[in-house]
Amino acid sequence: MGRAEPLARNEAGIATAVASLKQVLGDRLQTGQSIREQHGHTTTWLETQAPDAVAFPQSTDEVAEIVRICATHKVPVIGFGVGTSLEGHVNAPAGGICVDFAQMNRILAVHPEDLDVVVQPGVTREELNVHLRDQGLFFPIDPGANATLGGMTATRASGTNAVRYGTMRDNVISVEAVMADGTIIRTSHRAKKTSAGYDLTRLLIGSEGTLGLITEITLRLQGIPEAISAARCSFPSLDAACQAAMMTIQYGIPVARMELLDTLAVRAVNLYSKLDLPEEPLLLLEFHGSEAGVAEQAEAFGSISEEVGGSGFEWTASTEERNRLWKARHDFYWASLQLKPGATAVATDACVPISRLAECVTRAAAKAEEMGILSPVVGHVGDGNFHMSPLIDRDDPDQLEKAEAYIDWLAELAISMDGTCTGEHGVGQGKKAFLKTELGPALGYMSLIKTALDPDNIMNPGKIIPA
Repeated sequence: MGRAEPLARNEAGIATAVASLKQVLGDRLQTGQSIREQHGHTTTWLETQAPDAVAFPQSTDEVAEIVRICATHKVPVIGFGVGTSLEGHVNAPAGGICVDFAQMNRILAVHPEDLDVVVQPGVTREELNVHLRDQGLFFPIDPGANATLGGMTATRASGTNAVRYGTMRDNVISVEAVMADGTIIRTSHRAKKTSAGYDLTRLLIGSEGTLGLITEITLRLQGIPEAISAARCSFPSLDAACQAAMMTIQYGIPVARMELLDTLAVRAVNLYSKLDLPEEPLLLLEFHGSEAGVAEQAEAFGSISEEVGGSGFEWTASTEERNRLWKARHDFYWASLQLKPGATAVATDACVPISRLAECVTRAAAKAEEMGILSPVVGHVGDGNFHMSPLIDRDDPDQLEKAEAYIDWLAELAISMDGTCTGEHGVGQGKKAFLKTELGPALGYMSLIKTALDPDNIMNPGKIIPA
C-alpha cells in the first residue's frame, strides 16, 4: 500500500533546527528512536514515517517559537495529540519536528452561563467531561477513542453523537492558532455567531495541521439531559436495519445516537465483551431528553423497527446496562481482531446521503464477501456514515493489495452516490488520492489557500493536498 510515499528531506535545515530547538526546549526536545517511531505510527495500515525530533511545548509562545525556527530553516512541522488518527495524519514523509501537545492540557476557563469552555489542545474529551460533570454540563462529540480536543478539531472529528449534536465543525466557536510563519492568530471571540470577515475558524477545523497548529479552542457545551435511555433491535438484513435508520431520521425522532453493527460485528463484540446479542444486524440507539420524552422516542422507534421486520426490541434507562452496550461498541476495533487472530484491521469509512445508505452498505458488504475479505460493518447510520474494517495479514502482499483495492472501490462508490470518501476519518495520506474525483476544480482552490498560507510547505506536508 504505497500511499505513504517519502518526500524530499532538507537534511541541513533539519540538523540546524534540531540544534536550535534543543537550546530552547532542553529535555523537552526528544530525538530517541523509540519516541520518534511512536510519533510516526498511529492506528493505521500506512507505513510509519518517523519525525527527526519530538517537541513538547508548554505554551502558545513556545509553539510559535518552534514554528519560527522551523520556518527559518524550511523544516516540516507535524502536530500530534494522542495518535488515534487513521489515515497517516502524523507521519513525517519529509522528516522534521513533531509537536506533541501532551503538556498543553489545561482547561483554561468554563463559562457555564454561556455554555462554552476554553481549552488547550492536549485536553482529551474524557478529561473535559469529567471536569464538567459537577456543573451539569458535557461536551457531546464522541469519536470513540479518547482523542485530544486539538486533534479532534484538526481532523473535524464527529462520532456516535453526531446525529443529534453535529460534528466538531458545529461545536467549535473559535480557535487560537500558530500559522506557518510563527504568527499567533485568534479566529474570533466567544460570541455564538459572527459575520465579521472570512470564516477562518472553519478553515482551520479539518485542516489536519496543514495550515497552522491549533493552540487553544473555545467549544460549545450542552446541559446533561434529564433522562437518557438506550435501545437495541435486531434485523433480518442490513437493508432492513438501514431502512429503519432512514425512517427514524425522516420521521423526525430526535435520536442522540444510532449505531449499526452487522452480523460479523455483533459476533465480535459478543466474543470480546462477553455479551449475548443475537448474531444478526443490530441497531443500538440512545435517546436524550425528559423521562417522558425518551420513553416516547423509544416507543416510536420500536414501531418503526417492527414495520421493517425488526425483532428483540428492548430499551432501558439503566445507566449500567446502557454503558455496557456503548462500551462494547467503542471497543469494536479491538473486538474485531478476535474474528481473525493475528490480523490487522484496515479501518476505512465513507458517508452518503441517508437515502442511499441502505444501498451503499449492502453493496459494500457484498463486495467484501465477493473479494474474500472478512470485513465487519459498523456505522453512525443516523448521518449516513459507516465504517468497514477489512481484517488482513499485513505480511501478506496479496492481502494488502486486495484490501487497498477494496478501500479504493468503496471510496469511489460513496463519491458516485453523491457522498464522500471520508465522513470523519479525515484525508491525511490515505484518502488524498480521491479528492480530485470528489471535489474537482475546488481542489485547485484548496491548493491555492495552502500555498498562500504556507508557501514553503512546512505545515504537515504530504497530507490532503496531492504533491
